[in-house]
Amino acid sequence: MGDPKAFLTIHRKEAGYRPVHDRIHDFGEVEQTLNSNDRRQQASRCMDCGVPFCHWACPLGNKPPEWNDALYRGDRELAYRLLCSTNDFPEFTGRVCPALCEKACVLNLVEHEPTTNREDEAAITEHAFEENYVRIHHPERNGKKVAVIGSGPAGLVAANRLNLSGYAVTVYDKNEDAGGLLRYGIPNFKLNKAVIDRRMDVLRAEGIDFRFGTTIDVEHLPDGFDAYVIATGTPQARDLDVPGRELKGIYFALDMLAQQNRVLAGTEIKHDERITAHGKDVLVIGGGDTGSDCIGTAHRQGCRSVTQIEIMPKPPIGPDDPQHPWPEWPRTLKTTSSHEEGCVRRWNINTLRFIGKDGKVTGVEIQEITWKPNPGNGRPTMEPVGKPETIKADMVLLAMGFLKPQQPKFAPNVFVAGDAANGASLVVRAMASGRDAAKHVDEFLSAERL
Repeated sequence: MGDPKAFLTIHRKEAGYRPVHDRIHDFGEVEQTLNSNDRRQQASRCMDCGVPFCHWACPLGNKPPEWNDALYRGDRELAYRLLCSTNDFPEFTGRVCPALCEKACVLNLVEHEPTTNREDEAAITEHAFEENYVRIHHPERNGKKVAVIGSGPAGLVAANRLNLSGYAVTVYDKNEDAGGLLRYGIPNFKLNKAVIDRRMDVLRAEGIDFRFGTTIDVEHLPDGFDAYVIATGTPQARDLDVPGRELKGIYFALDMLAQQNRVLAGTEIKHDERITAHGKDVLVIGGGDTGSDCIGTAHRQGCRSVTQIEIMPKPPIGPDDPQHPWPEWPRTLKTTSSHEEGCVRRWNINTLRFIGKDGKVTGVEIQEITWKPNPGNGRPTMEPVGKPETIKADMVLLAMGFLKPQQPKFAPNVFVAGDAANGASLVVRAMASGRDAAKHVDEFLSAERL
């Protein structure tokens, strides 16, 4: 611990976002970076607590006190090695992780100014690529072959770990490129896809075989492998079964987000198949991160207006959440960079029906509601408040989450990872699950050899 009193004299400083008037005109990453001196000062604030709750809160078990100290001392290569000892792809989590570690930071409890772990993580990794600290490994092969189905964060971590352990790994994916939701769900303004491509160059150089545009039936897995990892994510979005659902102009959120990312990658989309918010009044149904991504994308496509509604109550305004006290993750109101760009947000809103004209959606009838406790201690009941009203909308995006996949009974040499196993969750949790799956594969095949 280089400076045990830095947290007393140095306040938390975030890099912040590019100005709204600038960023809404392109899909470049909205987050800025600090200069190297400011970054070292932020790293110095980490206190190396006796009980590192940041380590406890991180699904990957990252060790911020260790790599923050190395960053502060100027040993960025050591910082990167320490970071990669628990995190296969810190360039991803350094951009899109909600930073569970920061909410569990002791400085968040005391001052509500936690260490900037996520930004420090991203800075360490970017410097590592710039200075060629990212090495290509050529592991000795053990003669065993493993197939990974799906190349999202869970599949990529599982493939990386198994490959470095000596297994010949083949990754299959139905899409044209790797990343899963990293590439086809998260907008470029949060994660530039060149960041994924850069890591893919490393994985290929280390011997992983990627086969894209290949749909695999998990009940009829390809022959010739000693074990399998199923990391196919959560492909089924939650739908809204109300009158008027068949009207044109109503889309699942990922249909819009994935297509926009493909357009930016150079894919040609037919005019009548293009999903665009240009000149439209957009309604986003769903108050989570995916809904937020739709808001930011709609602005960049040139929407006229955007409204977001959520059926659940408005979260408490932080920083504290009495229902989930420190070091738990607080369920407080979250305002993203996309919200800052302009959006009407409403809570406790139920969707009654879609209204249309000539087969196209023109509005949505909604009802304000309240939630009442269930006398039987079950799920709260929903009660209407006031009269229904209509929101004008000629584009509706459904961002209500995903259904947990139902997996068949697999053979003992088949392991399920990430959202395919647990349902939709955070990228960092999917990565942790992929790591665990790789460990289970290795234990299974090692026992088999014995």
